[in-house]
Amino acid sequence: MANRWGFERRPRRTLEAEAYLELQRTADVLTRAVNERLRPDDVSPTQFNVLRILRGAGPDGLACREIAERMLTRDPDITRLLDRLERRGLVARAREKRDRRIVRTRITAGGLRLLARLDDPITELHVGQLGHLGSAKLRALVRLLALARQENRDW
Repeated sequence: MANRWGFERRPRRTLEAEAYLELQRTADVLTRAVNERLRPDDVSPTQFNVLRILRGAGPDGLACREIAERMLTRDPDITRLLDRLERRGLVARAREKRDRRIVRTRITAGGLRLLARLDDPITELHVGQLGHLGSAKLRALVRLLALARQENRDW
């Protein structure tokens, strides 16, 4: 039904919609702080995530597809992201000898040094952002968010 100016009325806000908006607002606030912390090192949160993934992969590294599967946020152009990290000397790529179609990406010593410099400040940032909730509430939050993700995989 239109109002007196001819605009359609907003649909009623559901509790689910309110929860979604609060998640978005919270993610934005938390992410902006991470962006600010990473900015002096000229690293985006996505690049930081890739470097952490590669550190966790160890010396064998990962194929591009494997990196993409493990990322926190989907990046449609993982190749360009890896190009930027490679130009900075933070990762190295090499073709597999057994299957030349596969290109393995490994974190370099420079990438490991950068992560070592960032690990504590990022951990401290997260503690500052969420530590006030306490252990019990944080565990509950983690469980609820995991449950929300699990139920939404098909959407």
